[in-house]
Amino acid sequence: MARNRFSTALKAGTAFIAFAAAPALAQEQPAGTGASDEQQAAAANEVIGEEGSTQDQEIIVTARRRTESLQDVPIAVTAYSGEALQRQGSLDITDISDTTPNVTIETSRGSNTTLTAFIRGVGQQDPVAGFEAGVGLYLDDVFINRPQGSVLDIYDVERIEVLRGPQGTLYGRNTIGGAIKYVTRRLNADPSFSVRGNLGTFDQADLIVSASTPVGAGVRVGATGARLSRGGFGDNLTIPGLENYNRDIWAGRATAELEPISNLFIRFSGDYTRDDSDPRNGHRLIPGQLSGAPVLGDEFDTRAGLNTPEQQVKSYGGAMRAELGLGGGLTLRNILAYRKDRTSTPIDFDALPAADVDVPAIYRNKQFSNELQAVYEGERLQGVAGVYYLDANANNIFDVVLATTGALIGIPGFTASTFGDVDTKTWAVFGDFTYDLTEQLSVSLGGRYTNDERNATVIRKNLRGGASPALGGAGVQVGALTSDFQGEKTFKEFTPRASVSFEPDENNTFYASYSKGFKGGGFDPRGLSTVAPDLNGNGVREANEIFDYFLFEPEKVNSYEVGYKASLLDRRLRFALAGFYADYKDVQVPGSVGAVVNGIPTFVGVTTNAGAATFKGIEAEVLATLFRGAGGSRLNFGGTLGYLDAQYDEFVTNIANFSATGAPAAGTAARPVDVADFRRIQNTPKWTMSGTLDYATAMAGGDLNASATLSYRSKTFQFETPSPFLDQPGYALLDANLVWTSADDRYTIGLHGKNLTDKRYITSGYQFLAVNPVTGEPVRSVAATSPLFGQPGIAPSLGREGVVTAFYGNPLQFYASFGVKF
Repeated sequence: MARNRFSTALKAGTAFIAFAAAPALAQEQPAGTGASDEQQAAAANEVIGEEGSTQDQEIIVTARRRTESLQDVPIAVTAYSGEALQRQGSLDITDISDTTPNVTIETSRGSNTTLTAFIRGVGQQDPVAGFEAGVGLYLDDVFINRPQGSVLDIYDVERIEVLRGPQGTLYGRNTIGGAIKYVTRRLNADPSFSVRGNLGTFDQADLIVSASTPVGAGVRVGATGARLSRGGFGDNLTIPGLENYNRDIWAGRATAELEPISNLFIRFSGDYTRDDSDPRNGHRLIPGQLSGAPVLGDEFDTRAGLNTPEQQVKSYGGAMRAELGLGGGLTLRNILAYRKDRTSTPIDFDALPAADVDVPAIYRNKQFSNELQAVYEGERLQGVAGVYYLDANANNIFDVVLATTGALIGIPGFTASTFGDVDTKTWAVFGDFTYDLTEQLSVSLGGRYTNDERNATVIRKNLRGGASPALGGAGVQVGALTSDFQGEKTFKEFTPRASVSFEPDENNTFYASYSKGFKGGGFDPRGLSTVAPDLNGNGVREANEIFDYFLFEPEKVNSYEVGYKASLLDRRLRFALAGFYADYKDVQVPGSVGAVVNGIPTFVGVTTNAGAATFKGIEAEVLATLFRGAGGSRLNFGGTLGYLDAQYDEFVTNIANFSATGAPAAGTAARPVDVADFRRIQNTPKWTMSGTLDYATAMAGGDLNASATLSYRSKTFQFETPSPFLDQPGYALLDANLVWTSADDRYTIGLHGKNLTDKRYITSGYQFLAVNPVTGEPVRSVAATSPLFGQPGIAPSLGREGVVTAFYGNPLQFYASFGVKF
């Protein structure tokens, strides 16, 4: 079935395979005896990429750990070749979000390189140690455990795949929402050297240099270096010399590939990134409630006054991938990896000169992982079985400097300091096999058993005199620790998957699938022991009560999907349709709120398991060749559509002094209230869509490609509680590209325009205001004794200025690109 169509593309690329792999691979190899699946995919995509279209005519993927045409994979997956990304002028991994249905990929608030990713309503936007990602990010099949340093720049990339829905029976780490695979290029067998660069507005200047060469029989080495820079979209008006939203990155990758014998492939790879960009601070949407500072006119300017510790991100990692073909269709594969990163960042929540809600922070992460797979490709049976192990540590220290509040309570430079350390040790066994019942009908069965062990330490204390010494301050502890928590718990789960696919012919694929997803629980990294409930009423917060207060349970999903993929009209029309329904239980919702504890204003973690939610929707992707003219000219249309009806069915929380409908009811005792009708799924627009017109023709001894993309996202809620300030109404973005490539593919020159209408749109933000605990509407007071109780209006819940700070997507940009290959 799927193998037949892939073989056609692979045979067309025989010449490429001859120098991308061992000499023995100059002809098609039996499964399990030669070229790895990634080598085969790269070879076929190289040939396909020569068609020169921004929209990929056909792409070969390894979404199921084996090489298949995208057309044949019975999974909702979107794939982008490196050539298409280059022609589209894509700079980093967030650029694919606009053209992938029901997907949000963006840079996190207050950060330049921390990733926030949501697929079909499932994700995680809190970077603090203790929260697991809902979407898995893989760099050459290595799972990246933490979001810091995960906004991967697009260079030296072979393709990117986005898999929607729960993953686990095919991948090392279980992820409940989906997976993003970033696959780097394999090395050429012949010496090669290439230079690529960009020059554009805001002083953009990027340079990427790549080289590789054989150094002996079956041995190749290569390296890529990148210098990525851009001036800020705005300025820091408080600290001279600091720009806002600038880019100052050095990055590199090095690779060595060995094929000592025809059936053994070994790849060593390493990468390093250093980001010295200035702090990325937000734009206030309300005047200062204490200072009266007005709202700035330019969304990209800031008045943030915090610049300690110095902003810097360093991340690096190394991996060894080994594949041994044993014959008879069986291949053994092992992926060994180690990664480490450190982020120091000054996050000024209030974005004003005063130390009102200033958050200096340092994040440290490290991980070791190993995945052993056995891949089988027979005449009728194909599949993978594996064992996965991950040992990871996430460590952070951050302060919340509330100096303006300290002046009121008699503690100069008052600061709430938090140290968190989380160890994760997980192992899993998994397998997924497909059996062809007939030439047209196949069934797949898979399963995964996961054992997640979480060990957490959370230490919180109050300081006088400013930030912690570890963060560049001189603060000293005041009083006893407010949290001194240590907890350990193991979460275990079996998650099955089943699917059936029917291919009446090579141009049509129908499929239906069921999968169960699982994300382990943990301990609230912002928890405050002194607010743990006294459940037995004995006046003492006992260890088990504190443990239960910090603990949040795993979340689980049962996901159902049906789909249809087709290639019609002599491949002039290709499309993929998918419909899905997901039933979630114990949805993890992290957060923090301002509170007064024992007379001291501070913040409190409020991570909850929200009960239940239902996600259902449709996705469509289409590529149509509108005409083919003389000399190879053509006009293509590529379109995507995503619809997602996401809602909480149950969201129970304790409410006091308000009725179940949100009406003020002073004196009402705290009791469980289901507020699902007033909660929203964050970072999940109901509609996502895009349309791309792509024209290619011969010109000036080469090929000219012109494309324009219009994308749209409907209203997006930043948090589970609606915000009248931060929630982004629907908006559209327009991009355009013009790229000329020489006939021998040696030279490229391009012009690119991004956000041509210069649309201002919010991608993330912070809000710390007093709100109605049921409806989320901002109110002037939530104190039942206040004369302003329950009245609509603005009042700070943390600090005195009021925090409503927004971060924006990139404005209008133009840049020219150039490339040369030797």
